[in-house]
Amino acid sequence: LGRSVLRSFQMVGLSLKLQKRLAASVLGCGKRRVWLDPNEVADIAVANSRSDIRRLKEDGLIIRKPTKIHSRSRTRKLAAAKRLGRHRGHGKRRGTRNARLDETVIWMRRIRVLRKMLKRYRDQGKIDRHLYHELYLKVKGNVFRNKKVLMEHIHREKNERKRLRLLEEQAIARRTRNRALRAKKEAKRKDEFSLASAKKKKAGKKASSKN
Repeated sequence: LGRSVLRSFQMVGLSLKLQKRLAASVLGCGKRRVWLDPNEVADIAVANSRSDIRRLKEDGLIIRKPTKIHSRSRTRKLAAAKRLGRHRGHGKRRGTRNARLDETVIWMRRIRVLRKMLKRYRDQGKIDRHLYHELYLKVKGNVFRNKKVLMEHIHREKNERKRLRLLEEQAIARRTRNRALRAKKEAKRKDEFSLASAKKKKAGKKASSKN
């Protein structure tokens, strides 16, 4: 509207470039945002100062046009659909998989989750510090894919260690029992040997007395 009004003013022999520039300075906007009343061309044309422009502004002959609205409703609607997984198929993908989501970011998220889980298990007493250190190094070595795999491994490892501990205790008990049996047999053998030697000495004394 502003350019067409200027063109119509120029056609009737009036140039309002000065008024347009002064109005833009007074209104604090660009010249394209200034609206001049086409029905009051004569009054606007004689205004050659900022005070005159302010008076015309108060009278409503010069107006600052509102900014044009750039609606974001369609953008919000598309973003909501993308959050649900729409518009994200193979035809919409431009970058590589690593460019769309960096492998380093995925690794950091996974390693932090697993390390936090290990720390919580250690603080709760579910695993000792030796098992914690062993699993920490395995987590760093990319052995476990997620928390479920790590949890299953912890249960298996704890059961295996419990089984080995039970077997070791049984072996210790067996060795202790066998050691006691051997000591008992050795004591019995010594008693039998001492009894046999005593009998032999007694028999020797009897034989010597008869002679």
